[in-house]
Amino acid sequence: MYEIIVNGKLTKTDKVKNLLKYLRDDLDLKAAKNGCEEGACGTCTVLVDGKAIKACVLKTDKLKGKKITTLEGLSQRKRDVFAYAFTEVGAVQCGFCIPGMVMSATALFLKTLEPTKDEIKKSLTGNICRCTGYVKIEEAIELAAEILRTEREIPKRDCKGMVGEHVHRIDGPAKAIGEGVYAEDIRIEGMYYGGAVRSLYPRARVLSIDVSEAEAMEGVLKVLTAEDVPGINNIGHLSFISDWDALIPVGKITRYRGDAIALVAAKDKETLEAAKKAVKIEYEELTPVLSIEGAKDENAPKIHENGNLLFHQKLSKGNVEKAISDSKYVVTEIYNTPATEHAYLEPESATALPTNDGIQLYTSSQSIFDEQREVSRLLGVKPSKVRVTSTLVGGGFGGKEDMTVQHHAGLLAYVLQVPVQVTLSRQESIYVSTKRHSMEIEMTTACDENGILTAMKTTILSDTGAYSSLGGPVLQRACTHASGPYNYHNIEIDGKAYYTNNPPGGAFRGFGVTQSTFASESNINKLAKLAGISAWEIRSRNAIRPGQILPNGQIADAGTGLVETLEAVKDEFYKNKYVGLACAFKNSGIGVGLPDIGRCRLTVIDGKVHLRTSAACIGQGVGTVNLQILCQTTGLDPKNIIIETPDTHVTPDSGTTTASRQTVFTGEAVRLAALELKNTLKGKTLKEIEGYDHTEEYSGITDKIGSFKENPKSHIAYGYATQLVVLNESGKIEKVVAAHDVGKAINPKSVEGQIEGGVVMGLGYALTEIMPFENGMPQVKFGTLGLLRSTLVPEIKSIIIEKNTEELAYGAKGVGEITVIPTAPAVQGAYYNFDGEFRTELPLKKTAYKK
Repeated sequence: MYEIIVNGKLTKTDKVKNLLKYLRDDLDLKAAKNGCEEGACGTCTVLVDGKAIKACVLKTDKLKGKKITTLEGLSQRKRDVFAYAFTEVGAVQCGFCIPGMVMSATALFLKTLEPTKDEIKKSLTGNICRCTGYVKIEEAIELAAEILRTEREIPKRDCKGMVGEHVHRIDGPAKAIGEGVYAEDIRIEGMYYGGAVRSLYPRARVLSIDVSEAEAMEGVLKVLTAEDVPGINNIGHLSFISDWDALIPVGKITRYRGDAIALVAAKDKETLEAAKKAVKIEYEELTPVLSIEGAKDENAPKIHENGNLLFHQKLSKGNVEKAISDSKYVVTEIYNTPATEHAYLEPESATALPTNDGIQLYTSSQSIFDEQREVSRLLGVKPSKVRVTSTLVGGGFGGKEDMTVQHHAGLLAYVLQVPVQVTLSRQESIYVSTKRHSMEIEMTTACDENGILTAMKTTILSDTGAYSSLGGPVLQRACTHASGPYNYHNIEIDGKAYYTNNPPGGAFRGFGVTQSTFASESNINKLAKLAGISAWEIRSRNAIRPGQILPNGQIADAGTGLVETLEAVKDEFYKNKYVGLACAFKNSGIGVGLPDIGRCRLTVIDGKVHLRTSAACIGQGVGTVNLQILCQTTGLDPKNIIIETPDTHVTPDSGTTTASRQTVFTGEAVRLAALELKNTLKGKTLKEIEGYDHTEEYSGITDKIGSFKENPKSHIAYGYATQLVVLNESGKIEKVVAAHDVGKAINPKSVEGQIEGGVVMGLGYALTEIMPFENGMPQVKFGTLGLLRSTLVPEIKSIIIEKNTEELAYGAKGVGEITVIPTAPAVQGAYYNFDGEFRTELPLKKTAYKK
């Protein structure tokens, strides 16, 4: 029997068990999160005799006499201080990493309540955050130390909730002190644990599946295969493709190492893992297709029935060849951008339980209605029979748009009629989940003697991996944004996305624009040198201005603020020696003629307004944004508003959290619904309109690609940005200045947090993040992905440009994706000035970060 003191109480166990699992599963202490189980991420940080240590690397048999403190064991005063400090400075986004940050800060405070900035950074070296960029987390720790040191009262903050105010995140305090409920925190009486047996090969025919040994094991309820699927086995984010097999049947061929072949349901996690190993699968190993070149080969095996070409996009305007031949300067380069991992801190998890004639599903994703559609298809039931309720979402960045565990949890619960939770280990998540598409880009850009851009011609090849996911739209967005936010009109773009037996490429913050912008902006860096002008000047001369026509034909509206972002960084550019610069633009909304609708339902219950949308908060704070829009429109006190959790049976379909669209589309639906409520409230109180229930929607009308209109409207809105990177004399990044035209900042602190987090993600993409494959299998762990930690993050200065006066969503244009796009080419430009070497591959080689 092992005796362990946890939060001042003696606990006993006879099991040699991982401390994190002991805390969460045996003691029901869930503030410590399971982010990686390899001691890399820090989400499970606890105190052991006053020192910050990751619970996942400790075993119960080694803790005799040790005093363990979890976040639940801190005094109420400390918990209140941390909740206030992290919320006040805007340090909480998805929130999954924050309890671990708090515990690392607590260990630091045991040494000093006057920590320096360097001491705070060093205290967080064991913790990773993928959302915030660490800036506001460090500020929160500094503020918490000051409050505790001076023993002052926690300030009471009264806010009217108006647009433009720093309104506290509605979920900030609960996330900060570990009280927020994420998908794996769900516990249901009689719950089983489910998991998938996956392919040993990227491409192999499944000859037989023997489940007898696994099913004979004590504690195993059942093993399911494709034969047990009651509905349609193939699903997919895009319903008109649906090419992703939920389970590979006997006789069929696997398409990547992440393919599921069987599902096991067991009484506990240990039995589940043993049973998965006991399932015997016989394969005929086949030669895989592991590269774009291999997929293009006419003799290559077909990964899907219609061949290996998923999508082909061509765009053409003007006379490109003549414009290039007439130009003074021409640059042609070939760029390679890698697949990278989303690395959201929360691994995928879902819990399903049977209902009378369907299932209830608790998930952590980017759209509950996408899940409802795909899971109901798999089960062969009407969508209304699948109720999906969202928990908190521990980060997404596009990676939680596709099904990973939801459909498997739903299938097990529906067929076996028991509650089932399916959670991916971090390593399994890396093997299974979608990646940023790797791309090969050949680009030619030309300008005249004055640096005025004249033409651009590019070929883009994308590795979309084993399944379509969003490979077509990602390639399309890479193509439509390849020309950059500039005023020239000779373009020729040819993009192709190919299936391979690598892990699928999917939506990832920037959605293809990160890749093509790296090429286009790097070419412009070189053109500036040839033309004898600065990187700032060439962009200023060509920057799109209101009333001018973008290369796609859309007229730039009055709120276009690219020039203002350039002006905002001008002084910093000219006062530094080793500096790089890049611009970008990014759409808000799906656009290109596709349906795109935001919805909001307002219901008055017990004198409170219940704001109901299905918009998933993946860290961007959409719930708080919607609250502010409602308060601004109606003048209601935030205390009289309740933001409800997304639920397919209660909240209207507000579309997927993707394409930087929720603030604009669902935000506008909230504004329209609020106007109706305001009219109804004239001369009345909320109690007098008890039972009021009204839904509004906003539909963004755009034109299809290839429209015959002279000036088609491809997207409802565009955000614009300029980012600047400064290197010191040793070649390390000293400072990043990021100026973003966001239209209108509904919540400025949240916007700053999005910018800072996007910049750090962009720095990782530029300098350190890797995803090597061997025979189609990622050769990384979470700790070797190259994610930046706090000590490597330079000073980041955010500049918010607001010039949009449109009524739509109070002028907001979305900022979630664009923040990551210009960073890599800005870094490339800085190193080009530093050592004269022109780099064309990410992550950049021969830098202070990667030799």
